[in-house]
Amino acid sequence: MANYQRILTAVDISDEAIPVVKRAAAMARQHQAELHLIHVVEPLSLAYGGDIPMDFSGIQEELQQQAEETLKKYAGQFDIPDDKIHLLTGRPEAQIHDLCKELDCDLIIVGSHGRKGLALLLGSTANAVLHGAKCDVLAVRVSSEHD
Repeated sequence: MANYQRILTAVDISDEAIPVVKRAAAMARQHQAELHLIHVVEPLSLAYGGDIPMDFSGIQEELQQQAEETLKKYAGQFDIPDDKIHLLTGRPEAQIHDLCKELDCDLIIVGSHGRKGLALLLGSTANAVLHGAKCDVLAVRVSSEHD
């Protein structure tokens, strides 16, 4: 088994992220590795198309604030220092790949949903992370009400 030095854990801000962070923290201890958390807030203009004639800035700020609070909660729960928390904005898979390269991570951990087919199994973001990664990717199965 590889000896990982730096682990990047990509999380959403749902309760499904907790088992993902728990697994990542256990692996970081096992390998005596640095553990980083990343959450990427996708701009609403990207998610819903740029041609919507509405101002989403208030909603975007609220999403950013909620994500920051949730990341800090996860970090506190698993003793992850503030300088290892990364809250970014953009396309999730691109930001995850960029940060992974910048930090020279050798493992990315994401959550998966256990449905059928690779895209459904992993989810679209996790699938995109897997296919663009230059390092190992671990998909941690998370339960959903449909399992």
